[in-house]
Amino acid sequence: PHTTRQQNTLINISKMMKTIFALLALFASASAFVPSTSAPVVKTALSAVQQPDAVKTISTVAAGFMPAILSSSAAMATEGTNEWFGVDDLRLLAVLFAGHYFILSLWLGQYGNATEDDDADFFGEIDYTGR
Repeated sequence: PHTTRQQNTLINISKMMKTIFALLALFASASAFVPSTSAPVVKTALSAVQQPDAVKTISTVAAGFMPAILSSSAAMATEGTNEWFGVDDLRLLAVLFAGHYFILSLWLGQYGNATEDDDADFFGEIDYTGR
């Protein structure tokens, strides 16, 4: 029913529509990288409330600690001994934890007051004075 000229026209229109659609899709994806021009707004009710730093710290620690304890069987793995971490002598478990806490205290004593600003000059010269 269609002549060759009509078929060519339909093919050209189809190609043009595909090209226009691809171009519009490209523009739409590029707009995702444009900075927002709206004013900063509070996204949630929780972020609108000012909390003391201690509450933020406790909630951050709890957010990391609770899922590991409550949902992870590896945190309380018994490894066939029916005891946490596979240790059947509580004295050995105490020594393991004390050793880790001792090493942690040494590290915090040396680097406990380090902030992210101290890392800003990583590629500078090395300060051998210890200050």
